[in-house]
Amino acid sequence: MPMRWGLVPRWWKKSLKELPATFNARAETVAEKPMFRDAFKRNRCLIPASGYFEWHTSGKEKQPYYFTPRDGLVLTFAGLWEEWKDRVNNETIASCTMLITEANSFVSAIHDRMPVILEPENFGPWLLDGGTELLKPAPENALRMWPVSKRVSKPGNPDDVTLIEPIVVDPALSDKQSGLLLH
Repeated sequence: MPMRWGLVPRWWKKSLKELPATFNARAETVAEKPMFRDAFKRNRCLIPASGYFEWHTSGKEKQPYYFTPRDGLVLTFAGLWEEWKDRVNNETIASCTMLITEANSFVSAIHDRMPVILEPENFGPWLLDGGTELLKPAPENALRMWPVSKRVSKPGNPDDVTLIEPIVVDPALSDKQSGLLLH
């Protein structure tokens, strides 16, 4: 079922324009935060992805990086979903969010957070029990990454395969980052 990215809690009474950013939920607080706790109790889901983007900030510059599974398979993120009834037009909207956790050391060279990536043996436990013990960083060797075009962050830019093609980055990046790019 197609869903809107950014969870809208079923109890939300204001307009969607007034909804704060809910495109991800922190693993450490998901069970307590009002925006996510009901969905965490009853509406867990799996979100498949070929990869994801993170931006590294260096001074005033931001450089996007693409993260994808090292084994070439599909990533599966721990997610939550909800259905919300728009009182203005009586439309029901299905929405979702992914859970994020602290970054493993590989990802932390670029960003301090990462999606919760579930292995197939944890799909059932996540969907049935939703325990927070599954909400941890991925193993160090699970991902590979490379810098990509800044077109990724441009609103209205069409999605196409060139957005995930590796680019040459500014040599001003530290040696630590340069050594990690294609691992």
